[in-house]
Amino acid sequence: MPESLRTDPSFHPSPRLAMEAEPERIAYTALLSPDASRPDALAVVDVDPSSKTYGSVLYRLDMPHKGDEFHHFGWNACSSALWPMSGHAFLKRRYLIIPGIRSSRVYVVDTEPDPRQPRLVRTIEPEEVLKKTGYSRPHTVHCGPEGLYISTLGGAGADGTEGPPGVFLMDCESFEVLGKWEIERGPQKLHYDFWWNLPRDYMVSSEWGLPPQFENGIVAEDLLANRYGHQLHFWDLRGRRHVQTIDLGANHQMPLEVRPAHDPVREWGFVGVVVDTTNLEGSIWTWWREKDGTFNAKKTAVIPPEPADASLLPPLLQGFGAVPPLISDIDLSMDDRFLYVACWGTGELRQYEVSDPMNPRLSGSVHVGGIARRTPHPNGKDFGGGPQMTEISRDGKRVYFTNSLYSKWDAQFYPGYAKGIPGRQVMCHVGADGGIELDAKFMVDFGDEYAAHQVRLQGGDCSTDSFCYSSA
Repeated sequence: MPESLRTDPSFHPSPRLAMEAEPERIAYTALLSPDASRPDALAVVDVDPSSKTYGSVLYRLDMPHKGDEFHHFGWNACSSALWPMSGHAFLKRRYLIIPGIRSSRVYVVDTEPDPRQPRLVRTIEPEEVLKKTGYSRPHTVHCGPEGLYISTLGGAGADGTEGPPGVFLMDCESFEVLGKWEIERGPQKLHYDFWWNLPRDYMVSSEWGLPPQFENGIVAEDLLANRYGHQLHFWDLRGRRHVQTIDLGANHQMPLEVRPAHDPVREWGFVGVVVDTTNLEGSIWTWWREKDGTFNAKKTAVIPPEPADASLLPPLLQGFGAVPPLISDIDLSMDDRFLYVACWGTGELRQYEVSDPMNPRLSGSVHVGGIARRTPHPNGKDFGGGPQMTEISRDGKRVYFTNSLYSKWDAQFYPGYAKGIPGRQVMCHVGADGGIELDAKFMVDFGDEYAAHQVRLQGGDCSTDSFCYSSA
């Protein structure tokens, strides 16, 4: 059979089969220039422990423009291509789609023929995105059965506030922008992350804020007045229509990352809330679907703030005398057993055992960085920032994370760095029965010129795949 007609071996119909695949050897990491003095870049990192260059940057692909602000990115295709109705069984997990959250530009990077030296093959300018969708500030990239879904944080106009943000579609082979995804939007006005359950045919999305609320840093007045997002939205996936909103309460500001169970039989998932404005707590909420098709959500874990001397705090927090956890990312292992929670403010990565999703149990924790703690890495070096973008290996034995949130927010919460938080990427080993430990030999230093954001593993990871069948 010709190679072009073979199913990509990194596609798996179930999470269990994905966990049995060979371990990752390369990671791709998005880098940004905090002061926009140079172009953002894509770094290729050696994550093979048997390699002489383990933990080092093998290659860096610089983009042609400055000021893009790389944040999230994703693959052109994943295991959802195996969905019987997709018609795309012979796609390859080959191209990386990298949006610039500030410029609204989208880059297409080819990882073949040499995965260690990817090539820029297409640039989609912001004018094309806006003309065909009415959206700006592209953010999260997910590969679906019929193409690419990209969420946005802004609408039209110079400040992105003319019309609500939403999701738009791209062809996963030609990379043409096809148009907005929503047919019936309902009351949804803000956007951030989204994910779905393919066989059950629904999607869930979350909220951050509009561009004026994040592009120049957090707006303290808006936060204290509870003007950031605080809702979850549920959608009919195939019908592309809004079906339900759950308001978590106005004090639960910024429900960001959503993580449904990988096993589509399990109709539940998690969302992390950055901060409760009444007490500075962070929280994890479990959402689930009832037998009648309606959705519910419940706060199932709370992470308290840490008291701290005002002299250790940035001006933004000195009046509170404490550091909020600032939950910036969560990630769920492929077997739906462990949930990882990045507490960017306190410098902690938490591991929860979630076999019972209604009662997450803290099962592991590491500290590195943090606004007040400033815990060094086990190798003795300064980390800067705190645990942020988190990626789990398919087998669940390793958890990678970086340390930068967003350039303007970095400067507000972690002042003192001339060019912003220096780029770092580290990794934790996971115990067979839980527990995590930082690898003392693995700390990628991208230098003071770059901040480090999302990591994508060459053969796929827990945040990139949708599965068509159960894990059984």
